[in-house]
Amino acid sequence: MTPTLTDHEMHRAMRERDATYDGIFVFAVKTTGVFCRPTCGARKPRPENVEYYRRAADAAKAGYRACKRCRPLDTGPAWGEAGGLDPSTVRRRVQQRYGVTDRALARGRRLATALHRLREGGSIDDAVAASGYASHSGFREAFERAFGAPPGRAAAKGACVLLDWFESPLGPLLAGATAEGICMLEFAHPSRLPAQIGMLARLFGAPVLPGTNTHLRHLGPELAAYFAGGLQRFESPLVYPGTPFQRRVWEALRAIPYAETRSYEQIANAAGSPRAVRAVGSANGRNRIAILIPCHRVVNKSGALGGYGGGLRRKEFLLALERGG
Repeated sequence: MTPTLTDHEMHRAMRERDATYDGIFVFAVKTTGVFCRPTCGARKPRPENVEYYRRAADAAKAGYRACKRCRPLDTGPAWGEAGGLDPSTVRRRVQQRYGVTDRALARGRRLATALHRLREGGSIDDAVAASGYASHSGFREAFERAFGAPPGRAAAKGACVLLDWFESPLGPLLAGATAEGICMLEFAHPSRLPAQIGMLARLFGAPVLPGTNTHLRHLGPELAAYFAGGLQRFESPLVYPGTPFQRRVWEALRAIPYAETRSYEQIANAAGSPRAVRAVGSANGRNRIAILIPCHRVVNKSGALGGYGGGLRRKEFLLALERGG
């Protein structure tokens, strides 16, 4: 099943810079010879001057050049694009694409490393050195602002949620992890980042910082293999607190085989509540770990796609990917 799009739908997505279509198509401008992502911030062309392509490679083969502003051929993280670019350009791209400044990202990673050192029994001197701060006072001030407690007390509490970003054919993915496992994976939208951070902080009663750990480092290659069509089962441990009913629904989602779908009614039966079809839809929508808890595999009884938090085109793309389309 290959995602089918009309010119009208793609034109609307382009005009509205709809991020849910990132990776679904590119548009090429006849008058300039350039092709772009649907979210490109450049001035939008007139409809008669536009051609649409399913893949960036197809636009390139047709003789169009990749836009230097939105860089539709790039799949690496924005903060890794420093080669040949002005630093201010890199900073702007990080902010626009991920909703966080490069300084905040670096600071969060350093503080998360420092907390790990302290939890492993390291000294304050070790933590200061690992975090790259020039003075103990600067380190302590930044640490307490991030964790809400001085280093010794925060290390005793130990808990924090770390955030990292991964590129995908459908745009960046925002992942969160605790020491126990992956607790969030969602399509990244900069405008939603504050709400996502607040939700994680409340749910786990812990500070949320950019950073990485064993689980996030393991997840990256798994996601890359999945989108390449070479991985059908994720091994990363998951952490998904919820009500008993929600957890039964999420467990039923995890049991759906790769490349197969189930109806909301079938999930309700699997969760032991055959009459709770609407509640299943609600629990499905509250799933915080996309792809790994495959809510995209739930469809209407008629076979229609139904809803999806990441956008129906992304759901269609994921189902097509798993079916080899």
